[in-house]
Amino acid sequence: MKFFADTADTADIKELAETGLLDGVTTNPSLIAKSGRDFMEVTKEICGLTGGPVSAEVVALDHETMMKEAEVLRKIADNVCIKVPLTIDGLKTCKALTSEGTMVNVTLCFSANQALLAAKAGATFVSPFVGRHDDNGTDGMDLIRDIRLIYDNYLFDTEILVASVRHATHVLESARIGADVATMPPKVIKALANHVLTDKGIEGFMADWAKTGQTILK
Repeated sequence: MKFFADTADTADIKELAETGLLDGVTTNPSLIAKSGRDFMEVTKEICGLTGGPVSAEVVALDHETMMKEAEVLRKIADNVCIKVPLTIDGLKTCKALTSEGTMVNVTLCFSANQALLAAKAGATFVSPFVGRHDDNGTDGMDLIRDIRLIYDNYLFDTEILVASVRHATHVLESARIGADVATMPPKVIKALANHVLTDKGIEGFMADWAKTGQTILK
């Protein structure tokens, strides 16, 4: 499963890229606003930090203006993936862009029917939001299971990009189901490495090593 960082913080992206664990980045207007930086500038910098897809979202709601914005965004770098909302105009834009060879991430997916439409529109990625489903009292992972089943039924190429990931269990369940990508805040990616027994093991090894009085570096 691919790991995308859901952030516009270039320092975090650079740190994760150096681990070799980062496969791409997703951004949105809210994350860009939080960074306090120029939209085009920060997107270009992010594209230079990873060779994987970088989702840059249009802000228009009508097809014609979405296409104009997409034309500007895809000139930023070859790895820009245009992000569009899961609306009729967004799907129309998706079909037009993917027909031209441009990567498209259809976002704000909250139902399997919506995901089916995204796949039929040729989406590169569809982004179902699991955390927001959980916030509303339903199991977001059920949505991922339904989408995986439908996509496998019809051999769709669209990748399931699990979004609104809140914790490590979301990642584990996504991997079990067979999601293609999970995009998550950097802190969640780092948390995947945490385990109390790992910490205790390191503590014990270090204590035993100290007793030997030895050093590896001379």
